[in-house]
Amino acid sequence: MSLHDVWKLCFSFFRGKQVSVEPAEENISTDAGLLILRQFDEQQGLTVGFTEQLEDPRRKPEHPLLEMVRSRVFGILAGYEDQNDHDALRSDAIFKVIADRSPDDDDLASQPTLSRFENSVTAKDLLRLEEEFIERFVNSFAEPPREITLDIDVFDDPTHGDQQLTFFHGFYDQYQYLVRAITCAENDMVVLPVLLFGTADPSLGVVTDLERVVTRLREKFPDVLIRLRADSGFARPALYEACERLRVEYSIGLGMNQVLKRQSEELLELAVKQQESTGEPQRLFTAFDYQASTWSSLRWVVVKCEANAKGTNRRAVVTNRPGARTLPPRCVRGIRRARRKREPQQGTEMRFVRGSAERSSIPGQLLPHVPALLGEQLVGPPPTDDCCTSSQRTDAGHGLPRPQHGHARTASPGSPHRTRTSPGFQSTSGGRSVGRRPPLHLADACHQGRRTNPSHGPSHPCFSFRFLAVS
Repeated sequence: MSLHDVWKLCFSFFRGKQVSVEPAEENISTDAGLLILRQFDEQQGLTVGFTEQLEDPRRKPEHPLLEMVRSRVFGILAGYEDQNDHDALRSDAIFKVIADRSPDDDDLASQPTLSRFENSVTAKDLLRLEEEFIERFVNSFAEPPREITLDIDVFDDPTHGDQQLTFFHGFYDQYQYLVRAITCAENDMVVLPVLLFGTADPSLGVVTDLERVVTRLREKFPDVLIRLRADSGFARPALYEACERLRVEYSIGLGMNQVLKRQSEELLELAVKQQESTGEPQRLFTAFDYQASTWSSLRWVVVKCEANAKGTNRRAVVTNRPGARTLPPRCVRGIRRARRKREPQQGTEMRFVRGSAERSSIPGQLLPHVPALLGEQLVGPPPTDDCCTSSQRTDAGHGLPRPQHGHARTASPGSPHRTRTSPGFQSTSGGRSVGRRPPLHLADACHQGRRTNPSHGPSHPCFSFRFLAVS
């Protein structure tokens, strides 16, 4: 915002005529773009809902809470982070219009008034504001959702000056606050934002926040499937146990330790060899049961091993998602998008780390039902014969094995870490092949689909996988 004095200047470079510049004395603003955001706010009622959660102890205030909330919110949106900026913005025509005032009306709240307002916010106000975020998210669905995916992450908020609870963070190399946000992958809404002190543990209070969100979702949508995704900053036993108690499927990053590295070393070497021989980037996966010393039970861990021209990389995820256990220990991704154009009836190309690229022809009529049969993305094709015992050889004519039973566990003497191989698939640490309790047999499901749909015919064979059946 700037207020120009009246001045006049003449130029003679234009031949034949004199050029004169005479600006008018007007209140000019450079923030007209905020009017679009103000219209959006009018439609959504964001600042109104925000203000309704705050208590105003003042009597006959000159500047209502809603006016001050909009001054600060839209000031931050325009890049005016400091309250001192409002000593000039309070006279800005656009900011007056945003606050429902005419450009000719009295000025908005000054910096000292805004400072007193922000410092008057209480802990109860903050809790009500958090509930407002949750309630707005829950009510955002036009119809009951079948599933909801929640993402938790933190990001830095640099600070300047002597703000309360601002600390120097070694990773970000700055003085800051730490902001944690729970967001929804389905509609990109912010479910619950939390401001933490600068050096806080990212998982501080996350269990309580998750319980609040899940409880409210279950109240309105009792049958909704809730999933949680987070990076290794939230890899805490308390969060795993909370998810399991709340019936939330989780996939949480896990820092690589010596046990996980040892369990995935063979696969990483294989990825490097394949990258060197093919010249193409490799991404391979292994999975096994694992228990750290602070965990109350075994949990399923999936490790990704990558090799490319820049080097190698390993990442681990701990998860309780049922579909994760359909992955054979040394299997590449579930379903790969085909690289070449194919007919609509053609199946999807799949790869196994021990075998070259193969193609399984899946009947087009059965393809839409694959996720329902497996409960997760499909994986395959199978390991080579040297990966299977004789009892795991395929049934003649069907290409599917018979289910086996039993479990295998491996643990170092005295080690606090426990691992168990994937039920129904070969051990990744060179152990013997193990079986599992009989689940829904994929062969039965496929053959049932074939029998009930005559159009499959001989030219459309069903799945021809050679690993154990999956549920």
